[in-house]
Formats: sequence, structure tokens, C-alpha cells
Amino acid sequence: MLTRTRDLTAQKRPRRARSRAISTLPPLVVSSLKPHEVDLAYSTLVCPTCRTWVPISTPHSSRPKLVPHHTEKAGTDDPIRCPGSHRLVTVNLTVDQWFQRLEEGLTQTNGRRSTRVIRKPKTGSTPAVMQIVGGTVDDKTARKLDEAHVRGCSTCSVKDDKGNILRTVDLTSRCADGRRLAQLAAHTKRLAPTRRKAQMDHEDFNDRRAWGLRLLHEQQWQNASESVADADLQRVRDTLAALIKALNPARIDAPQLTDWERADLMSAITLLAVQEEQLSR
Repeated sequence: MLTRTRDLTAQKRPRRARSRAISTLPPLVVSSLKPHEVDLAYSTLVCPTCRTWVPISTPHSSRPKLVPHHTEKAGTDDPIRCPGSHRLVTVNLTVDQWFQRLEEGLTQTNGRRSTRVIRKPKTGSTPAVMQIVGGTVDDKTARKLDEAHVRGCSTCSVKDDKGNILRTVDLTSRCADGRRLAQLAAHTKRLAPTRRKAQMDHEDFNDRRAWGLRLLHEQQWQNASESVADADLQRVRDTLAALIKALNPARIDAPQLTDWERADLMSAITLLAVQEEQLSR
């Protein structure tokens, strides 16, 4: 006699289940779930029992329910049927209402402050004064800094009972800052001739560059001065001709000028005549 063997592997979850079985669990209300755990556009939700996405069978019917499903993925050996299978679902939201709740939840989530801890950078030790000015001082400034340090440091100088400086101690016996300042003074003194020569060369280069630019400007102006003078003279002559024409109109019916307007035109004509004479020289 043939016996039917039962499949012991998890099957693919169907979209619609034709079984009349109903779970003993209370109906699942969609509005009580979180918006991101429901997808009414595709009629699926997260099963509260096994926390997996499960389709809703006949969501627009009078008694929608969750399709029968296993707690493992399809194809897993020894599947376990989820107790939430065939559980009734109360769909009390429309797709638009669910989408609005989902957008509001995303807005609130994006507006939250980050919980990431940002560590403050560790502050390093402050460098000494001579380390800060080491590359910017000249030989005179370095010597003055060394002398000021020797006057104020009891380790780098030998003083008498009255506080007068007798002599400066050896380099090996001085303090750390005293040794750095002494080395800086010696280094700048050794490089002083080279630095002065480089500075003089730089100033000489700037002077020659300024002189060359001035000659170039004069040469360019000589090439364009004649055309510029001709344009200025022509502009003055055109303006003067227009004013004379306005003072003595050719038409008989032209509007007559008042004494004030005629005086203003005569002053402007006199000024332009002087300018024309100056430009014509």
C-alpha cells in the first residue's frame, strides 16, 4: 500500500490562502502597528510573532488574514509553522493615510539629533617663544632675545651680590631655552650676509621690474597718444558745432531761447573753444 510522505521543508509563502482556518490570536489592527512595519501598497506587514514580512490574504474582503507561513526562509529543513498564521487583520487605514503616517515618521526621525559621540581633539603642548619666531627673526633680533633671556635667567648668567651680570655661562650649562636662543643667535649671525644679499637682490629686482613697467606704459601711451588726441579734438569740435547750431537755429519756426539759456550756451561755447585751442597745439 502506498503511503504519502509529508514535505519537511519550508514552502514559498502564497499570496492567497484558500484555507478557512482562523488563528486563536486576537485580530491584528493595522493602525496599532508602526508605519514602517506595514506596506499597504503591496498588502504586506511584519508578523508580530515571528517578525517577518507576511502577505495579507484578500485585504479588501470582509475578513482579511495573514497567509500561513513558516518562521524560516523557503527551502529550510524542518520548518516550524508560525502561530500567527491565519490571524485576522483589521485594515482600518487607507493607502493615503498609511503613506501620510509614514512620511510623518520619517520627518520626525530625520529631525532627531545624532547620538554619535564626537571626541574633542587633544591639545598639544604650547611651543616656546623661540620655536615660534625661529624662522622669522634676523640676527639683531635673535641677539637681543638672547641678551634679554640672559638678564632674566639665573641659570644662564653669573651675577654678583648686587645682581650685576658678571659673565654668561658656557653653552652646555645653560637652560633649554637659553641653549636654543644661543643657537638661534649663532645661526642667524652666520646666515646674515646671505639673507642681506638675498633681500638686496629682491629689492633690486622689484625696482627694475617697476622701471620696466613704467617704460612699457610710456611706450604704449606714445603709440596711442595721437589717436586719443585726435578723438578728443573731434569730440570737442562736434560738441561745439552742436551748441552753435542750437544757438543759431536754421529753421525760422524753431523755438526761441530765453536770455538765461542763451547765456548758458555762450559760456559752454567759450569753454569748448578754449579746449579746442589747447588740443590743437
